[in-house]
Amino acid sequence: MTSLPLRKLGASDLEVFPLALGGNVFGWTADEATSFAVLDAYTAAGGNFLDTADSYSAWVPGNRGGDSETIIGRWLASRGNRADVVVATKVSQHPDYPGLTAANIRAAADASLRRLGTDHIDLYYTHFDKPEVPVEEIISALDDLVRAGKVRYIAASNITAERLKASLDFSEREGLARYVALQPHYNLVSRGTYEGELQDLAAAAGLAAVPYYALAAGFLTGKYRPGTTVDSARAAGAGKHLDTERGRAVLAALDDIAAAHDVPVATVALGWLAAQPTVAAPIASARTVEQLPALVGVAELRLTDAEVERLTEASRGGR
Repeated sequence: MTSLPLRKLGASDLEVFPLALGGNVFGWTADEATSFAVLDAYTAAGGNFLDTADSYSAWVPGNRGGDSETIIGRWLASRGNRADVVVATKVSQHPDYPGLTAANIRAAADASLRRLGTDHIDLYYTHFDKPEVPVEEIISALDDLVRAGKVRYIAASNITAERLKASLDFSEREGLARYVALQPHYNLVSRGTYEGELQDLAAAAGLAAVPYYALAAGFLTGKYRPGTTVDSARAAGAGKHLDTERGRAVLAALDDIAAAHDVPVATVALGWLAAQPTVAAPIASARTVEQLPALVGVAELRLTDAEVERLTEASRGGR
């Protein structure tokens, strides 16, 4: 296994590879055998941080949700490497376990543990905040899981700055488990959802950011170009960025910097994210082993300050 520097995840004692492998494709565009191969290649490259959710991939006809967790669980069991891998999953969106009531959080966590074939989840996210549920109920339920040893650390995704602050304040006031990480939608062409109040709060509270859609559904891999057709389940979402001046400016900057470093465009896009304040590890998924080197390459890429600034300027319209 390659020895590469790991990053500390916020105030936790978790140390993670600077690229989290997204499990959303497992059981969707990657079958079990391909998923195992991708997971093997990721860990062989030094990777140790898996991101999934109990709802992946309920949107696929014939799937019930939990398909990704089940595949990851089978892989962990077959490889005997549970102690070497940081497993993150999420609650609130599974068809059978929707929402963030205390009872649902308990039931969903137990179901995730069964599918993953493990006795603990390293990082447990609230997938989508549910403002109708008081933060006091959510945090108390998550704290119960931590005290029971079923969850090591808790985190939040898709949450407003106001609700995040209320959650952190309650944890502090009552001496309960506290969020250590935040998973925002954040990339070179989608900056406004995170930068500003949410990023400032994460920085002040010492939270690590683990951005999803880090490659804008594939647009920031550079494979989407004018006049090209891409065979991907996410092509429509990614291709829309070609129609914007910002998208084209970002691609041009990525092309130049990738050429200067002799690395794929995707590696540079991830490198920009990894260089941003609070970001510990962007999330990206690979549906084939061949897609993986461009992702894990972020661990060894060092962009200059001028290169980071050029990309920031090119993407300025995304704020």
